[in-house]
Amino acid sequence: MAMFKDVLETVRMIEKERLDIRTITMGISLLDCIDSSGAKSRQKIYDKITRLAENLVKEGERIENELGIPIVNKRISVTPISLIAGSSDDLNYVEYAKILDAAAATVGINFIGGFSALVPKGFTKGDRILIDSIPEALATTNCVCSSVNLGSSKAGINMDAVKRLGEVIKETAYLTRNADSIGCAKFVAFANAVEDNPFMAGAFHGVGEAESVLNVGVSGPGVVKRALEKAQDASFGEMAEIIKKTAFKITRAGHLVGTTVAERLNVPFGILDLSLAPTPEIGDSVARILEEMGLEHCGTHGTTAALAMLNDAVKKGGIMASTSVGGFSGAFIPVSEDEGMIEAVECGALTFDKLEAMTSVCSVGIDMVAIPGDTPASTISGILADEAAIGVINNKTTGVRVIPVYGKDVGDTAEFGGLLGRAPIMPINKNDCSVFVNRGGQIPAPIHSFKN
Repeated sequence: MAMFKDVLETVRMIEKERLDIRTITMGISLLDCIDSSGAKSRQKIYDKITRLAENLVKEGERIENELGIPIVNKRISVTPISLIAGSSDDLNYVEYAKILDAAAATVGINFIGGFSALVPKGFTKGDRILIDSIPEALATTNCVCSSVNLGSSKAGINMDAVKRLGEVIKETAYLTRNADSIGCAKFVAFANAVEDNPFMAGAFHGVGEAESVLNVGVSGPGVVKRALEKAQDASFGEMAEIIKKTAFKITRAGHLVGTTVAERLNVPFGILDLSLAPTPEIGDSVARILEEMGLEHCGTHGTTAALAMLNDAVKKGGIMASTSVGGFSGAFIPVSEDEGMIEAVECGALTFDKLEAMTSVCSVGIDMVAIPGDTPASTISGILADEAAIGVINNKTTGVRVIPVYGKDVGDTAEFGGLLGRAPIMPINKNDCSVFVNRGGQIPAPIHSFKN
């Protein structure tokens, strides 16, 4: 009963301040679906997902009605498919993506993540086949999301993977060119990927996880902004305390939803990811929080410092509210999904290079950024390498979700719709980095990786 009382104030914020549970994500292990026959393996995958997640959507909607807290997405993450399909004799894994898509349609979820490979130190046969299958897989499915972990603070950066993924992103953009290259919005390249992330496109169910778990992603940028609006003359310390207290309340609401759904589905509750994830709706913007702190526009000098304080205060407030805080937990900065960032790009305040600087202190990285369609694959690989280096050196998760929109250039806008929003095409550095990217091999792990 105490927890219900704790969230009453938060529930009252829903209508005006856009508090929501961004996702409930069921993680499902597919390790027992491995088979030398690809057809048999895929049938096991379909049967297991549809059995375990049969009531996921129904219970999510039931909780929405009972508590009055919106649950925007119901999702599934699975064991990285390269680990499952690698034992088969298949030479292409597109059929695995299609069976994931079919299972997602059967249970009625929004997205399914895990068409993934983990290659921070090298490739297996299955890793190579999966990576080569990504463009067609994302072009021929509706709900499937894909990710590749290409580096870690322990292993360094796999530059062969970096090079190949630049090409994969270009191929995906071309195959989905009739929809503003939207396939690229369903792919993310990581360094230091976490195994319990409930957010797409990068969610997968880690091999160290239980048979099945229920993870929750909770969001509420509008709640934080409204709280800061009431403290116009606050010092930095006072602002940090306001953000922490607000994050505490948001986290308690998410914890209640997650544990209740998990209990009803008879699966363990995994983690609660408190990430301020914006949407294109007015009043649901991370950029507007930063501007509320005193910035004329997101992207001006001081933006990185403001974002660092926001990210830290959110984490501190979340950790005090639940022992199950995990995933990324902090602030996301996806350009196309944040109306404030879209405006900042369009007025010239927010540049690609400034976004890169901001990723050193936010939850993840370069996210939902549209770039010119004629950007060379080597330049995209250079972007991946830069972002991976920030993660590896700073021992944090970083990711890249860029969309080279086929046929469009700076001044144009890509329209993705829904939560993915719209993205003005951003200019990027046109100087060549192909000689660097083509060297191949491994960027070694940093000195601080040796901790034993």
